[in-house]
Amino acid sequence: MAGRRPAPAALLLLLLAASFAPISSAVRPVSDAHRSAAAELFAPSADGSFGDLESTYEAVRTFQILGLENYKSLSGKACKFAAENLASPGSTAKDLFHAVRISGALGCGVDAGVYDGVVATLKAVIKDTNSLLEFYYSVGGLLSIKEQGHNVVLSDAESTFHAIKALSQSDGRWRYDTNSAESSTFAAGIALEALAGIVSLADAEIDSSMMAVVKNDIMKLFDTIKSYDDGTFYFDEKHVDATEYKGPIMTSASVVRGVTSFAAVVSGKLNIPGEKILGLAKFFLGIGLPGSAKDCFNQIESLSFLENNRVFVPLILSLPSKVFSLTSKDQLKVEVTTVFGSASPSLKVNLVQVLGSDSKVITNENKELQYDLDNNVHYLDIAPLKIDVGKYSIVFEISLQEPEHETVYVTGGRNTESVIVTGLIKVNKAEIGISDNDAGTVESVQKLDLLKDTKVSLSANHLQKLRLSFQLTTPLGHTFKPHQVFLKLKHESKVEHLFVVPGSARQFKIVLDFLGLVEKFYYLSGRYDLELAVGDAAMENSFLRSLGHLDLDLPEAPEKAPRPPAQAVDPFSKFGPKAEIAHIFRAPEKRPPKELSLAFTGLTLLPFIGFLIGLMRLGVNLKNFPSLPGPAAFASLFHAGVGAVLLLYVLFWLKLDLFTTLKYLGFLVIFLVFVGHRTLSYLSSVSTKQKTA
Repeated sequence: MAGRRPAPAALLLLLLAASFAPISSAVRPVSDAHRSAAAELFAPSADGSFGDLESTYEAVRTFQILGLENYKSLSGKACKFAAENLASPGSTAKDLFHAVRISGALGCGVDAGVYDGVVATLKAVIKDTNSLLEFYYSVGGLLSIKEQGHNVVLSDAESTFHAIKALSQSDGRWRYDTNSAESSTFAAGIALEALAGIVSLADAEIDSSMMAVVKNDIMKLFDTIKSYDDGTFYFDEKHVDATEYKGPIMTSASVVRGVTSFAAVVSGKLNIPGEKILGLAKFFLGIGLPGSAKDCFNQIESLSFLENNRVFVPLILSLPSKVFSLTSKDQLKVEVTTVFGSASPSLKVNLVQVLGSDSKVITNENKELQYDLDNNVHYLDIAPLKIDVGKYSIVFEISLQEPEHETVYVTGGRNTESVIVTGLIKVNKAEIGISDNDAGTVESVQKLDLLKDTKVSLSANHLQKLRLSFQLTTPLGHTFKPHQVFLKLKHESKVEHLFVVPGSARQFKIVLDFLGLVEKFYYLSGRYDLELAVGDAAMENSFLRSLGHLDLDLPEAPEKAPRPPAQAVDPFSKFGPKAEIAHIFRAPEKRPPKELSLAFTGLTLLPFIGFLIGLMRLGVNLKNFPSLPGPAAFASLFHAGVGAVLLLYVLFWLKLDLFTTLKYLGFLVIFLVFVGHRTLSYLSSVSTKQKTA
């Protein structure tokens, strides 16, 4: 098939790249990738803090579980932050809960008197509250103080246990307080964790019947667990207010913390199916690298509880690589570890079944994998299995060798992993040629070696056809059908056409009838470059090969024929060199002769010359210049003002404009009127006195 719009080269490369894309991420134990992600997600702010107390504890606890050294360098600031809240009388139970846990995780030095005050505050909260969260924070804070070596005993543990148990529901979930209408799975987790804390703090053994009731509640809670088809299990809320909804990660983490904490303090073993514990481990590992600090904390802490618990320790089967090459004779390697990658107890791994991509059974032969003690890996040569290239589902069966381990560890029995087997694909009987449209007789056929750089030169008109055919076979001689097989024709004007090469049971073949394609080719005659792209994830020698060129002669385009689409403009072309700008300035206007300009310049000097002549005719002298200091000063200022007017007159012709000159002249005129009036008044009075004398 062909499209009317040209397929850009980038699309072809993208399709080829897709053939090499890895298969979906598998469940793998916690690795250095998780440590790098945690260090990035919990990066402190510029002042070295992580925010509030809760965020600080989550960062410290995550770093501690993963064995990162980051938290030690920040312990001083975090300890100071925790100490301030421990000593503050206004701290809530939640603040004290997180502050105590920060101090415990970092080993901060806290005075016994400070902890005594915290213990008294938390016990008072337990006595007066009916809120599950207040119970949780208070009991958790007291338990953390006890774990740090302080003597903490909850004398009324039995009544507190009953107060929390009163909030439970028949389906194993809990309410947040006595006024709550809705129950919550997340609340069930923190309730179980609080009950476990009460058992640890109690000065006497809790009623065994109450413990049995809680065990039964846990079984009911696990009846509500949800699952995926791959054996992954998780908890989520049923019907809660949007403000109370926590999401599957937080909800599952809460239940894991609560159940494992309660299992650690109760006698006997909780009756929880092992596959559900394993499914929860797969859920948290299946998250991969979380996208938020909160999810990272819940993932890592939940896995730390599952790593060592009294219910079941999940063992994870994983493949270091899910791509195996027949060319390099890769071995099938399997690892069975705990969620944090610790070695498993003695066990056997058997390959029991191989299924094709269509779920067809390839082999049912049971083969035991050999164990490499040094590398803690089980391995098997895949060559004897007679597996060809392609995608497969391999079914493994894990069996513990020691009977006592069956009550401690859970393997899930059979585990299915998806793999890709790759190899070199043979390309045979590749031919390209031009045939007549009517009779179908081939005018020219040329052999091609598609694994080498061979090019052909063809020519055709609109009454002929282009034929291309070839065969693909696997290393075991079977016909191979890759995901992408495209033939591209690119005109010299950059217009491209992409065609899917169809495949049959024996070969891939395409016939381009140019008579039916003239409109799709926009009646563009000329040279077309030919390219063939063959790609698949299992094909080690996928290729994008230039076949040569085709000189195509098409009829002239009719008047209403479709025109080729506009070619995409390179977005970076605007940053290239620009054409030189040849700017023509406006031609200068015609000016008068030089002599005329000089004559008018001379005329502008006539007022000044007239002023000088006037001074000479008047007989200017200093005989009547005042001798007294006051009048002499005004007379001097008057003459200076006249000189300033003359100077302003010169500056006007040299640099000042008319408006600036008039502004300055206005100030000088006012000044001259004032000092001139005083000077003339003095001279007039002197003249009057002389006449009357």
